[in-house]
Amino acid sequence: MNIRAVRRTWLIVAISMVQSLPCGANAQEPESAAPITDFVRRIHRDKRGDLWLGTNGDGVIRRRGDKTEFYSNYNGFGGVAVRGIVEDDDGDVWFGTNGGLSRYDGEKFTNYTARDGLVHNDVWAVTISDDGVLWIGTLGGVSRFDGERFTAFDLPKSEPDPNRGVTSDSIVHCITQTRDGRMWFGVNNGVYVYDGETLTNISEDDGLCGDAVNCILEDDQGRVWFATHYDGVCRMDGDTFTHVTKDNDVPGIEAWDLYKDADGDIWFPVEGSGVYRFDGKMLKNFGPDQGLSSQAIQCAHEDANGTLWLGGWTGLFRFDGERFVHVTSDGGWE
Repeated sequence: MNIRAVRRTWLIVAISMVQSLPCGANAQEPESAAPITDFVRRIHRDKRGDLWLGTNGDGVIRRRGDKTEFYSNYNGFGGVAVRGIVEDDDGDVWFGTNGGLSRYDGEKFTNYTARDGLVHNDVWAVTISDDGVLWIGTLGGVSRFDGERFTAFDLPKSEPDPNRGVTSDSIVHCITQTRDGRMWFGVNNGVYVYDGETLTNISEDDGLCGDAVNCILEDDQGRVWFATHYDGVCRMDGDTFTHVTKDNDVPGIEAWDLYKDADGDIWFPVEGSGVYRFDGKMLKNFGPDQGLSSQAIQCAHEDANGTLWLGGWTGLFRFDGERFVHVTSDGGWE
């Protein structure tokens, strides 16, 4: 049996141990020092102090105290691939999955699907706007949820991208609200910006570095950053675009995430090149020499304790201020 098969076996064992347990029951950790999961796509520490890890095929993992708990569609959770995690003002945690939308209220999961009004069950992005409305980007477009019902929000069709394994002309990869209240949608045709009345498209024709947009972020200076699938990372300041990765000779083109830490520094991974931190003046690279063994990072999250976590292929990494520690079933959480 190869190493990946061994990891998968441990995960199956761990998941099966919690299938019959109610949400909140303690799941026993595997004894092997393998990664806690093959792929972490999203990370969020909630107001209760629980750390949630959205995986690419093993559901969601919760770290509560010194216990690690696995939840999937076998034991109440709505899907196996988690693409978005957000928390509302009430402390409810929302998960966008390949099986719809799941809400955790501190005791149990409640799942929402197309039968409840969601435009599509395959969710790729989740965010909450300033008015408390949940925006959900799916394989079939955008839904809004006001706490009572779902309504569709129409976007123009995009060019399908079969190279990414997704042929939908309506997929929305990311949704972000900037401080001026505008909603930004990353699609295969660039970005759509909604100001409350009209939609405006921004694409390569306007200076965007690439039309396949995976993530959008506003920095402390009001500049908007874009992580693209084929053209690295760029930044928009007014009408001026800066191709950050190209101008700094960053190898690699595939960028999945952008994250702003408490100091205002911008972190982003580039496939095959580790992770970069921009402090407002220069880029610093983190890779194998700094303990980051994975070269396929997809997400970052800084918790209330100031700890930065990275997720991607081979699981979870914790930053101690200088180096990254690989979190495994044997430890590395603290």
